[in-house]
Amino acid sequence: MYLYLLGLVVLYYLYRWVRELPRVSDKGSKYVYITGCDSGFGNLLARHLDKQGFRVIASCYTEKGEEDLKKSCSSNLITVHLDVRSNESVTKVADMIKTKVGERGLWAVVNNAGVSVPSAPCDWLTIDDYKSMLEVNLNGVISVTLSVLPLIKKARGRVVNVASVFGRISVTGGPYTVSKYGVEAFNDSLRLNMAPFGVKVLCIEPGFFKTNVTDVSILTKNVKTLWDRMPQEVRDDYGTGYLQKSFEVISEKVAQLSDGDLMKVVNCMEHAVSAVKPRTRYSPGWDAKLFWLPLSYMPTCVTDYIIGREAIPVARSMQ
Repeated sequence: MYLYLLGLVVLYYLYRWVRELPRVSDKGSKYVYITGCDSGFGNLLARHLDKQGFRVIASCYTEKGEEDLKKSCSSNLITVHLDVRSNESVTKVADMIKTKVGERGLWAVVNNAGVSVPSAPCDWLTIDDYKSMLEVNLNGVISVTLSVLPLIKKARGRVVNVASVFGRISVTGGPYTVSKYGVEAFNDSLRLNMAPFGVKVLCIEPGFFKTNVTDVSILTKNVKTLWDRMPQEVRDDYGTGYLQKSFEVISEKVAQLSDGDLMKVVNCMEHAVSAVKPRTRYSPGWDAKLFWLPLSYMPTCVTDYIIGREAIPVARSMQ
């Protein structure tokens, strides 16, 4: 009986592997627009797709990001400055893309740009902290997508949204998980809306990887800044030892959990862009597959207990 079930599982994965092998043809005529190419996943994806022959439009927030990409890629790659928070910037890039792609349309947009700070327990933050991150991680995704959606419909192309496992389960306070839950909801609604037009909408849900999102120095500075500006009453609630323990969690657990092989995510992005039959969702990283996603399917009481056990204790706990 068990061997029979094992055989079925093996056959299923073999069938899926064969089914997902074919790639789209005529890559040289297909334009791919990627946001957040200064570093990390976006930077690597731009280089990877450029080597494969796609016509990459790589948007960067900094001039240095543009210059570095130009030096390392072919002359086919186009770099543009983009601030996803600015409607003017988003529209300007979309107009350029429309002129460039013409009647062929845009094959794919990869919404990769994102930030991870400010992040902290909810009562450390203000509404402006939430707004600043949502402007990039959620509103930016929606704004960029809508700006080029008519071009993607014309090409019957793809929208690839980079969310996170923390769009499936919330283990910390602050706007990061809120923004990623929002990306998941936008992704699902857009996928249903665009299906009649032959447009595929795919979602990437990475676990922990070594990028700016998990950079120890950035996260540590963020926690220290937020702690210093808090009212004394809130600091007293958490206790004087809470800050140091937060630093230890960031430097030890986050650093240990973060996978240095960014190509695990980039390969999923590339498959979403180039496969004839892409998956609806990709969950790169063993922590995502074996811990975070299974945890997200458990009853709330179970997830609360597991997450609560690992939480830093506060000084004025009422439990």
